[in-house]
Amino acid sequence: MSDKQATADEILIARIAQGDRSAMQVLYGRHHVRVFRFGLRLVRNEQVAEDLISEVFLDVWRQAGKFEGRSSVSTWLLAITRFKALSALRRRKDAELDDEAAAAIEDPSDDPEMAVQKKDTSDVLRKCLEGLSSDHREIVDLVYYHEKSVEEVAHIVGIPENTVKTRLFYARKKLADLLQAAGVQRGWP
Repeated sequence: MSDKQATADEILIARIAQGDRSAMQVLYGRHHVRVFRFGLRLVRNEQVAEDLISEVFLDVWRQAGKFEGRSSVSTWLLAITRFKALSALRRRKDAELDDEAAAAIEDPSDDPEMAVQKKDTSDVLRKCLEGLSSDHREIVDLVYYHEKSVEEVAHIVGIPENTVKTRLFYARKKLADLLQAAGVQRGWP
């Protein structure tokens, strides 16, 4: 994200704090897709991810005056999204597992065989990412898909920077092993 856009986002937050609805619409238009995708990767349910968007931007509307600017607006939004997603996951764990949900759970032992059969590299990579722990997957998602720095990831997740670096190291190592097991060699396009 450019410095110009980051500054514009901060101006939007200041205007939202004053009750400017058009500023809220602009901020929403700029960031709702990123918030949805990040939330979806965490909760793995489109409906829940859609609900997260509403909750996140409602919080922004209510809390814009409390934004201190210690991070970029996009980092702040993703931190709110993460908190809301983890809360939603905790609520879902309390719910009973029904037969439909149980049938939707994939058997991880089939993944390498299915991945080898698929030619599309992005499908193989997506399957391999599922093999990472949720902590590692979250770090990879923030660093590579949302282009956040180690410092920003540490702020979003609420862990030390060195822990982010360690998780990223082990996530890459595990991902390389999973890709190799799936038949994808290094240097793939």
